[in-house]
Amino acid sequence: MKTFGGPVLFLDRSDINTDEIIPAKYLTEITKQDLQPYILEDLKLEGFDPKGEKLKHARVVVSRANFGCGSSREHAPWVFEVNDITCVVAESFARIFRQNMFNCGMAAIELPKADLDQIFSHAADADAAMSIDIAAQTLTVSGGGKQQTFSFELSPFDKALVMAGGWVDYADTKY
Repeated sequence: MKTFGGPVLFLDRSDINTDEIIPAKYLTEITKQDLQPYILEDLKLEGFDPKGEKLKHARVVVSRANFGCGSSREHAPWVFEVNDITCVVAESFARIFRQNMFNCGMAAIELPKADLDQIFSHAADADAAMSIDIAAQTLTVSGGGKQQTFSFELSPFDKALVMAGGWVDYADTKY
C-alpha cells in the first residue's frame, strides 16, 4: 500500500480538467515516468507555478468541485502517481478520474464544501501537511500551529482497491 499524506498543494478552483493536469500533447509518451515533468503544466491559477517548489514537494492536492473533469484518460492519475502525489481531496470528482485514482491505488477523497473551506484556511501556512488514514477513513490537516481531523467515506470496494495498491494488485489477491 502506498503512503498517504505529506505536504499539501492547494489549488483553490473548481473544474480543474485533465488537460490542465497533463496536457494532451504528452499522451504519446511511452512510460508513466516520461509524464513526470509535465504535471499541471497548463493550469492557470493565480499564484501557481507548475515548476515551483510547492508542487515538487507536494504529496496531497486539495481542490474544489468537479476535479478531473474533461477527457477520460488514465494519464491524469498517472502523472500524480509518478510525482509521489497519492491523494487528491476535493468536493467532487469527475467519475472516470475518480475511479482511475482508485484503480491506481491512490485516494480520491470527497469532503463537503464546509470541511474544504476549513482545510483551505491552512493554504497560507508554509508548513501545511496532511496525514490520511485510509483504514480509519480520517484525514488530519495541520499547519500554523493548528490541527483538524475530518472523516470521509469510501465504498468498501474503493477502499479495498486503495489498500491493495490498485486494481492489478487487488485482482492478484482475489482471482
